[in-house]
Amino acid sequence: MKLLVQDDALEVPRRPRGRPKLDDVAQIDALLLDVALREFLAEGYGGTSLTRIVKIAGISKTTLYTRYPSKADLFAAICRRQIERFSAVTALRSPKGRLDLASGLEAYGNRTLEISLEGDLLHVNRLIYSESGRFPELGQAAAERTQLGIEDVSTFIRTCADAEGIACRDPQVVAAAFIFMLRGWYVDVLLTNRHVTARDRQRWVASAVRTLLAGRAEW
Repeated sequence: MKLLVQDDALEVPRRPRGRPKLDDVAQIDALLLDVALREFLAEGYGGTSLTRIVKIAGISKTTLYTRYPSKADLFAAICRRQIERFSAVTALRSPKGRLDLASGLEAYGNRTLEISLEGDLLHVNRLIYSESGRFPELGQAAAERTQLGIEDVSTFIRTCADAEGIACRDPQVVAAAFIFMLRGWYVDVLLTNRHVTARDRQRWVASAVRTLLAGRAEW
């Protein structure tokens, strides 16, 4: 799958030859991931060439392979960086105090869907869904992101249960159910190419949270 990207979206700075200084390592890693992301979105996972990434980034193959031994490792690093930049876990915290269970789940659901429906995160998800059948490593990268979401929500559910004195036998199962509710709605939007407004999203998330909480006695 190829996605259209702007040709001027990335300017690669010239770098002096020789072994990079420690201060340059972070900059080189960021450059590598920026170039790789652009190539993955433009050429698709299968069509992306590590040799071309090296050439565009102006680095040696040794520099690339020392950091990322395979294309799968490089793609996984891009996914991890997106998690760090766009994680919805912050929605589970409030400067005004602890969120109650319903409010926290709604905030998390809205934030994770909002960031997943725009920008590079949307394009990367489209790539994963379109090519994971041929490249199982894409599915693995997506599964790792999903597991992180489940862990974050599970921790929040457990914290709420302890604070409210309400038993919850397996918060991880409940968290997984919630994450896959969100995932199902998201995939439907992607596959149908529907435009959804913020109000549409908020209404659906509120309904999903109400449905989940209706069975709280069985948690």
